[in-house]
Amino acid sequence: MNLEIAQPAPTTRQSTVRLSATPRGARLARRLTAEQLDTWGWPYATDANGTAALLVAELAANAVRHGRERGRDFRLRLTLYPQDATLRIEVTDPRPGRRPPTPGTLRPPAADAESGRGLLLVEALSSHWGATWGDGFSKTVWCEVALG
Repeated sequence: MNLEIAQPAPTTRQSTVRLSATPRGARLARRLTAEQLDTWGWPYATDANGTAALLVAELAANAVRHGRERGRDFRLRLTLYPQDATLRIEVTDPRPGRRPPTPGTLRPPAADAESGRGLLLVEALSSHWGATWGDGFSKTVWCEVALG
């Protein structure tokens, strides 16, 4: 007699942290992401961990540079969907009026420009990305990446 045992569906995992809107907070966001992914089964030395950490670094740096509001933090949320090994990265800042370009409309900066490549990296490395405005007080820039 063959017995089938139902396996529980993998559950979504989530991690949320508020960080100071400073360069130090952006660096910490990257390090916390690498640590969280290691805990969830994607070790530090894997490409998936490095890609996710880089995406977080770019979004957090943009939150610090373009979304900073004196005395307000930014929020990092990581959501892992284990059924297809997809990671959703969300960075929320307190400046809803500073909207990023729409996906697919980014133009490369001048060759000698010192900035302007962060969202190009996000667009190149993630499966999709965008921004949402849930209230009048914040915006969230997000991306999703397949961890493989």
